[in-house]
Amino acid sequence: MNVAVWAPESSGVSPGQRFRIEQWEALLRAEGIELTYFPFLDDATGHLLKRQGHRLRKAVHVAACLRHRLRLATLIRGFDLVYVFRETALLGPALAERILGLRRIPFVYDFDDSVWIRYVSPANSYWSYLRCPGKTATTCRCSAYTIAGNETLAVYARRHARCVSVVPTTIDTVLYVPRAPMNTVPVIGWTGSYSTAQYLNFVRPVLRRLSRRLRFRVRIIGARSFEAEGVDVEVVPWRAETEVQDLAGLDIGMMPLPDGDWERGKCGLKALQYMALGVPAVVSPVGVNTTIVVHEENGLLAGSEAEWEAALGRLLLDADLRHRLGAAARACVERSYSARVHAPRVAEIFRRSLAESASS
Repeated sequence: MNVAVWAPESSGVSPGQRFRIEQWEALLRAEGIELTYFPFLDDATGHLLKRQGHRLRKAVHVAACLRHRLRLATLIRGFDLVYVFRETALLGPALAERILGLRRIPFVYDFDDSVWIRYVSPANSYWSYLRCPGKTATTCRCSAYTIAGNETLAVYARRHARCVSVVPTTIDTVLYVPRAPMNTVPVIGWTGSYSTAQYLNFVRPVLRRLSRRLRFRVRIIGARSFEAEGVDVEVVPWRAETEVQDLAGLDIGMMPLPDGDWERGKCGLKALQYMALGVPAVVSPVGVNTTIVVHEENGLLAGSEAEWEAALGRLLLDADLRHRLGAAARACVERSYSARVHAPRVAEIFRRSLAESASS
């Protein structure tokens, strides 16, 4: 089976894209499924959108990408199926999706965020008014099959799509292997991006208070900057080639989140990355986090600042607790969130979508 992958960016850039369709690629090939990528953004436009300002240049570049996507929807041939991750285009209504529907080209739609909610990007806030989040419902209706990253997203999808399955964000458990940190001082870490670094504001006062009575360092991966008075902070740029190594050096992982509509749709990637490496995670009890992390069994849940301070403090003081929770976390990922477990399910969804489309 030949599948055209319509993704937002080039391979290796978008976290959701990397830990979903890109991570499944080799496993799908073993199932007889070949993927060909057609990113919406070219590399130059992708880099430009991550910078502040340049509104006119951004508009020109994105308009060119949109024209190319619509032309592709009109002319694409030679593929059995189209896989759409999140949306076919970053802006505008569901035009390309409708074209696929009119041409009776079956496509599988996969989303891992609450993309029907208008999200305001810190770098491109004005674009949020052009994204037409309502197109998510249209895309679900036009799809042959919809894959949702968690049950919260699936509840929305079932209101619009004919066929819906939950496939969680997964981890390559061959690449992510537990390694005992060799730190003389425990390291608390976080990984993310410029747009999610805002969530660190919640734990800043917690880290300041802890630093007055305990020794530890903080490693922040992917944010542009982070400071907390009295805290030894190391800010590390995200790099694909060192991502696993940078995370493996942590003793404790953090995933703070506010309890908002957008955050409830998240798929817990940070927690899963820590857990796959045997790193115990402290996470906010928001959305799927409460499914992934079982409190006191494979990690710790913390809602208030007091709970975060208590959870991090316990882990800093108790290496045995870190080891026990980390080992259980790794076992959980191997059992329920491994790419090797779920890629065959995705292959079956592709085959069912193609068969049902052929018979209709």
